Amino acid sequence: MSRIGKQPIQLPRGVRWALDGGNISVEGPKGSLRRSLVQGVSIRQEGDVLLVERDDDSQRFRTNHGLMRALVANMVRGVSTGFERKLEIVGVGYKAEIKGKTAVLNLGYSHQVEYPFPEGITISVEKNTKVLVSGIDRERVGQVAAELRGFRSPDSYKGKGVRIEGERIRIKAGKSGQK
Repeated sequence: MSRIGKQPIQLPRGVRWALDGGNISVEGPKGSLRRSLVQGVSIRQEGDVLLVERDDDSQRFRTNHGLMRALVANMVRGVSTGFERKLEIVGVGYKAEIKGKTAVLNLGYSHQVEYPFPEGITISVEKNTKVLVSGIDRERVGQVAAELRGFRSPDSYKGKGVRIEGERIRIKAGKSGQK
């Protein structure tokens, strides 16, 4: 049996879930999320935990068991506490600011990069070089962080660019360092 799939999902106080047809919806203090269930996977509640179970042990159902459990656990955590990704902007003159519902990034180009906030995502900036992307949907938070990083990925010679906080960039030696 899947090691991930058999783990129970703890329901925090104030989080409700409902199953209607092939969809699961989870509501909590931060909002609500909805996702369709994969065929062959069922969810039931025992006390204050959710259990994800599969119909049989065929290869197709086994592959989706752990996936569905992880997705539902992320939904429960998202509506109760939320998710966030921290980005760092490194480089002389590189900075970010918020104008209304748009993030404006100066990344060494001849123009400013403007990124409108997607629905359900909050972007905040502190000290012009620290960007915080937060929301209740883990997948969308990671996607927005990846899109912001994609505007100027860290280069391997000077390390300048947008990086995920804690990301280590291996700096190459360059022409003068080779012998």
